[in-house]
Order: sequence, then C-alpha cells, then structure tokens
Amino acid sequence: MWVRFPPPAQLRKNWEVDVLVANSEELGNLWLARLLFELGGVEFGDFTLGRTTVHSPVYVNPRVLISQPQALQRIARIMEEETRSGIARMRPRCAPFQVVAGVPLGGLHLATAFSLTANVPLIYARLNTKRGKDHAIEGRFEAGQTVLLVDDLITTGGSVLATVETLQRVGLHVQDVIVLIDRDQGAAARLRRHGLHLISLLPLKVMLNYYMASGLIEEEWYRKSLDYLEAHTKGAG
Repeated sequence: MWVRFPPPAQLRKNWEVDVLVANSEELGNLWLARLLFELGGVEFGDFTLGRTTVHSPVYVNPRVLISQPQALQRIARIMEEETRSGIARMRPRCAPFQVVAGVPLGGLHLATAFSLTANVPLIYARLNTKRGKDHAIEGRFEAGQTVLLVDDLITTGGSVLATVETLQRVGLHVQDVIVLIDRDQGAAARLRRHGLHLISLLPLKVMLNYYMASGLIEEEWYRKSLDYLEAHTKGAG
C-alpha cells in the first residue's frame, strides 16, 4: 500500500504554467495576464517606482517570466507572428527589420528569445557607457539597418526613446517597438510624435478587466487602478 502526497508548491506551480502555455491559443493573449498573476507578477497596493509611476495602486513585474522558458518561447512566437503579419499586410503595420534589440534591462530577455525564435541577429545598447559611441552597442550590425526594438513593459516611453537615440547615433533606424505590456499611460501617442509605432501584446486595462471578470481582484482595486491610469494618461507628455 502506498500513499500519494500532494506535490510541492513549486511543482504544482510549474504544472499550472505548463497548462496555461498549452492553452494559450484558446485564451488569446489573456493566458499571459493569468500567468503573470499566478506567478506574483501583478500586485495591488501603493507603489512608487520612479518619476513615471508614483503611488500607483497596481504594479506589474514581467521579469518573473525569465524563469519560465516555455512561456518565453510562446511569447517570442507570438511576437514573431505579430511582426510577420504586420509586415505582410496590404497596408503594413510593421516595417521590415534586419536586427532586433532589447531595451535594457527589461527587454533583453524577450529580445533574446525573439532572436532565437525568429533567427534574427540581436544587439543591445549599453547602459551609461563612458567609452563613446563606438562602444555604445554590443553585437554586430551595419549602419543603415532597421532595428525592431523590444521591451517587457512601457509606461510613458522614456526608456524606449533613450534607447532609440543611442541606436540612431550609430546609424541604425527604428520604426517599430513591440512590448509585452502597455500600462496605458500615453506611451503610444508619445512614441508616435517621434515617428515610432508601438505594438503591444497586452494593454494593462485589458488585464484589469480580465482580473475583475474572473473574480481575481476586488472591485475596489479595479476601480482604483483604472482611475489612476485615466488620470495619468491625461498628463502623459
């Protein structure tokens, strides 16, 4: 006679991740919202994370995904499908590109996954380089090439614009930016004013609607979060 003990919490969590990834096509991109929630990548409270996120009632940390290789592979495939279909449209929504770059640091793991999946060369901009423009970029590239820029989360677009400026200084072109999550705080409009097109897999408002409809959060946090995003979108410059 033997007794089956319940699996450890981590094994149970890994099983849940596998199920979510396996059913991702049925859920659209909402599987990603659920996965982030289950991994503790979405929290509610009072968060100040810099000048662009002050006293926010919702905090999203996509970096919990770096320990989930299956999820990263699926995300990379979705990004590849988004860009490929965008390029193929009669009125293209994405420009052809020869290189992919990640916004440091959050975008690097996603850009790496995309590079391996789509077989596109990877580069990245160095942070706070003191060695001049010749050493501002890691990886091989040619001036005049077009870069697809990747990030995990965008708020107002400041980090993206700083990275674009670094890439442009060495003769690279950027037209499209693809992000995992858009916090809906005016980044798309700001990037558009700089000639950049934002592609987001999952807007934060869509995530909040899903959490509320699924009974994962209380209405108080849902309302507080939407009110915060609305107030800070109006002021986004």
